[in-house]
Amino acid sequence: MSSPLQVRKAVIPAAGLGTRFLPATKSVPKEMLPVIDRPAIQIVVEEAVAAGIDDILIITSPYKKVLEDHFDRAFELEARLAAKGKTAEVDALRAIGEQAQIHFVRQGEPMGLGHAVSMARRHVGDDPFAVMLPDDIMVDGGVLLRGMIASLQDTGASVVALKEFPFSEISAYGCAAHEPATAGSPLVKITGLVEKPKAEQAPSNLAVMGRYVFTPAIFEHLAQIRPGVGGEIQLTDAMDRLLRADGMSGFVFSEGRYDIGQKQDFLRATVELAMEHPELGADFTQFLTDLAKQRLS
Repeated sequence: MSSPLQVRKAVIPAAGLGTRFLPATKSVPKEMLPVIDRPAIQIVVEEAVAAGIDDILIITSPYKKVLEDHFDRAFELEARLAAKGKTAEVDALRAIGEQAQIHFVRQGEPMGLGHAVSMARRHVGDDPFAVMLPDDIMVDGGVLLRGMIASLQDTGASVVALKEFPFSEISAYGCAAHEPATAGSPLVKITGLVEKPKAEQAPSNLAVMGRYVFTPAIFEHLAQIRPGVGGEIQLTDAMDRLLRADGMSGFVFSEGRYDIGQKQDFLRATVELAMEHPELGADFTQFLTDLAKQRLS
């Protein structure tokens, strides 16, 4: 019999417009922009699978059918590749949609992240679940998410990912007030959440990142939140209610995260991951080295 706190489901909100990457995202969803040879949404799904999740719900919009197509079979393409003896490519294509049960639901109106997560209620039911924001990709083999799941199983409380930032940058993020951490532990007890505080008002330098593992109680709190500015329902508001009712942990990490919702970090992710690519890495690194020497000479 499985543990009632076993986390096997993840929700990926992917209904945003991606306006920072216009005009590229005019017809191509930002989640489908490639990081080398994989779209960002695929990297997030693979992270979930590496952490032991096998049931994934992607929240999309009416303009993002290509996300569904990406995780579906492409029989004609597979047949053409197979006829040319490219069996490895065929296997790789099939694995995209077969690595987990992948479901889709459309967010008809842009009513915010909280509303998008609330749309998963029927699918998630009474199970704890992960929420994974696709603007953040984690290149760590699922290590962070596995640690967060283990935390929920140990404490019974929801857990959010936290990362240290200079106080000069903290105003771009949600910020966590917390009790001192136990030596050697990545976990802190969160005592409050502040959305995008000024540096001098920030309660800590720990920012909330786009990975959450929630108990199903989050849905009750989301149902109580009224739309705010722009008619949006904020996930942070529901998290604050959940924190006060049931407590919440923070899992502090430092490595593996790329904010590909920002152009500069998207480029950084592409360059750094290309340098580590098993086929491209050596040649690409040499190219960058030569290019830097030319520019600096």
